[in-house]
Amino acid sequence: MGIVERLVPDELWELFQRVVPEVPARPQGGGRRRYGDREVLAAIIFVATTGCTWRQLPPSFGPSGPTAHRRFSEWSKARVWAKLHRVVLDDLGARGELDWTRCAIDSVNMRALKGGPLTGPNPVDRGKKGSKIHLITDRTGLPLSIGISGANTHDSQALIPLVKGISPIRSRRGRRRRRPEKLHGDKGYDYAHLRRWLRGRGITHRIARKGVETSHRLGRHRWVIERTMAWLAGCRRLHRRYERKADHFLAFTSIACTLICYRRLTRRCAASVS
Repeated sequence: MGIVERLVPDELWELFQRVVPEVPARPQGGGRRRYGDREVLAAIIFVATTGCTWRQLPPSFGPSGPTAHRRFSEWSKARVWAKLHRVVLDDLGARGELDWTRCAIDSVNMRALKGGPLTGPNPVDRGKKGSKIHLITDRTGLPLSIGISGANTHDSQALIPLVKGISPIRSRRGRRRRRPEKLHGDKGYDYAHLRRWLRGRGITHRIARKGVETSHRLGRHRWVIERTMAWLAGCRRLHRRYERKADHFLAFTSIACTLICYRRLTRRCAASVS
């Protein structure tokens, strides 16, 4: 098995083909041969998982670093990565692998080395410029909704956009779902207007209260999202923010979440086959 097939297995390639845009035609003809989408996708995943620069891509992939980056920019502009994440979630939901009974919300900070939009002084990193990844996961830790902001953005400001950002996902029975039954959060989300908003949408809130509850009790259910944050660290491109463009940084975050969900999908498929 070559490196391309190892990074982009047949199952992932079939899912990607559902969302990738059609190859633009050249009305004048001629020109250099366009590298295959599968080889370019493997190069992008290699950059995301290893954290190398585009120009450090091994020649075994075929496309050069600038070519892979150019295709990455095109696909990011077309929101391919968000669509791919949703396709994988749909397959998981159709198999009954998503547990909506108890979801969790949290965020993680990282330093932005090159600045750019959606960065800000990090209050926990001596005011250095940084960004923040916001995340909602299901009961087992699978990412359902993601977002990015400046490091100085308060966590409470991301709750409503994240909940609204959950796409309608297929379920084994009945119509698509997009609302968790319960949502767990730490004391950063302890605001009355957020509790009212969640109740208005039929979501039971489990948010720690400042000066009343300790974080140890909430950790019995919120540890899954902490584990998901550790899984995101497996995508080394997210150890620091190297991208000046916010949509590129969000694209790498979507790729990492897609790979997390895809691993769960393939593991369940292998278990059912065996």
